[in-house]
Amino acid sequence: MTSQHTLQVYDEDLERLRAHVSQMAALADEELADAVRALVERDSALAESVVQRDRTLDAMEAEGERKAIEIIALRAPVADDLREIMAIVKIINALERVGDYAKNIAKRTTVLIGTLPDAPSQLLPVLAEEVRGMLAQVIDAFIGRDTKAAVAVWQSDAKVDALYTSLFRELLTYMVENPRRITAATHLLFIAKNLERVGDQATNIAELVYFMVEGEQLPDERPKSDESAVITAPGDEGDGEH
Repeated sequence: MTSQHTLQVYDEDLERLRAHVSQMAALADEELADAVRALVERDSALAESVVQRDRTLDAMEAEGERKAIEIIALRAPVADDLREIMAIVKIINALERVGDYAKNIAKRTTVLIGTLPDAPSQLLPVLAEEVRGMLAQVIDAFIGRDTKAAVAVWQSDAKVDALYTSLFRELLTYMVENPRRITAATHLLFIAKNLERVGDQATNIAELVYFMVEGEQLPDERPKSDESAVITAPGDEGDGEH
């Protein structure tokens, strides 16, 4: 009876830890959505609320890590359970990073309001929706222990990279056409990079889900389509040696 009770308590502890991941994911997604909406709608109050809310996500990261350590110390999990707990700790860390990216977007938005171009890139909301979709899908994969869905998220990172590259080209052209736009466009470039990094975190979580379930790593090299490092400004291509 005692062993059955202990096993039940252990299962309940694990379930609470899984639920903690879902709660963190929901909060991170909400922060990200509100940060982008604040940018599009030029809403400084909403942007500031995102900055403040990130403290909650930071606290949840610490609480999740504490719960995981407690389970390891008290229950001495092995094999699959230990692998899952270690993966969860890393997933919690990744979700906290998503919150940091949302906070950074919100902070830049408060600086940009009043100086934003009349029509900021329409690709920014598209990129945001893409990475939010990846995040939702990978958390579903985690909850359902669905490696097929995790691999699909892992592969979709190439689409995010392609969107980011297109956005990078657009903003670079925007700066070249009018140097007075450089400051605003530079902030938008950093915002776009933060969104692209959210996609990277979703991909990292996908790798963790796969490892958690299968006990082995996905291939080291995932599909990448970020060509921003080799893009030159219009008129700067040249035909000589580089």
